[in-house]
Amino acid sequence: MDDFQKEFRFCAGLQVNWNTCKRCSNPCNCGFYGDSLQQCSCTPLMLQRYKTRLSGPLLDRIDLHVEVPRVAHKDLADPRDAEPSAAIRARVEAARAIQRERLSPFGLHCNAQMQARHIRKFCAVDAAGHKLLEMVTDRLGLSARSYARILKLARTIADLKESATLTQTHLAEAIQYRSLDRRPG
Repeated sequence: MDDFQKEFRFCAGLQVNWNTCKRCSNPCNCGFYGDSLQQCSCTPLMLQRYKTRLSGPLLDRIDLHVEVPRVAHKDLADPRDAEPSAAIRARVEAARAIQRERLSPFGLHCNAQMQARHIRKFCAVDAAGHKLLEMVTDRLGLSARSYARILKLARTIADLKESATLTQTHLAEAIQYRSLDRRPG
């Protein structure tokens, strides 16, 4: 295996060994928890043990927690073109330019680098946003680090939509990308 396959380096400077990443990417031991076509064979205790393999402090340092469900054959074989990569790239480059312009006076180039003082300045939310964040923080028991990650992610979502302000919609989308913050049932 070449070095690319052995190690990933993430934006935040976090490094994860490929074998660890591969094990943690499955939803459970058998790999079928939540699958619509294959039934999970794990017991509730096995599921609980598997979920606790990643510590809260480690999960706090991962910005996006995205579940990727099985893709149906009809969707894979769909002849219609998806959004072109060039269009997506242009949107991302525009958002990164917004971030560079906003953060360059502070020696930063992207939202992920923001510290608490930058978050307070650039991630202000309205009353509806505060209410949503309060509810989510109390229900999920979010750490301060997770709370800050949600705000930075919401700022990035707003930048992708070329919005100068954070809205409740941006916050809601950012919260959905934090699925592993959910308290164990």
